[in-house]
Amino acid sequence: MNRVTSTAYDSPVGPILLTFVDDALVRLHVAHDGLDVARAEIAQRLGVVPEPETSAGPGLVAQLDEYFDGARRTFDVALDWRFVRGFTRAALEATLQIPYGEVASYGEVSMMAGVSRAARAVGTACASSPFSIIVPVHRVVRADGSIGEYGGHPEVKQYLLSLEGDVVLGETLRASD
Repeated sequence: MNRVTSTAYDSPVGPILLTFVDDALVRLHVAHDGLDVARAEIAQRLGVVPEPETSAGPGLVAQLDEYFDGARRTFDVALDWRFVRGFTRAALEATLQIPYGEVASYGEVSMMAGVSRAARAVGTACASSPFSIIVPVHRVVRADGSIGEYGGHPEVKQYLLSLEGDVVLGETLRASD
């Protein structure tokens, strides 16, 4: 039997519920509607209430701290893809190829995932990602360069893009000195 645990993480974009099955992250949920709602949603999807565990995912918590401090560009955490299938998984995996501080359009990601003209499907995949932030769906933008909705919270997407852009700009400025 698998052990299902969760822990809350207080981030600059709001509370985040991290849920693990054994040692793999099954869901990172920015809990805009509150941690209790996020816990109920994941319990319904998994069919079991995750055990609250403050020590769950300490490595990921440290990595998130580093990311929000501008010191981490990628994450090293096992992902449990049970909620992601087919093209959705291909699209999410393609977003992992978008470099830190850069963006790609939904259409570009559809081509990276091996299916041209599937921009809308990429949008759906990004909106349903169980690994927001870890799998950088915030780096996927509309063809005209506008950022889009990001699950009804474009301010979160703007924050993440600005954070990454500021880090890259700072590095560029330091390198030119």
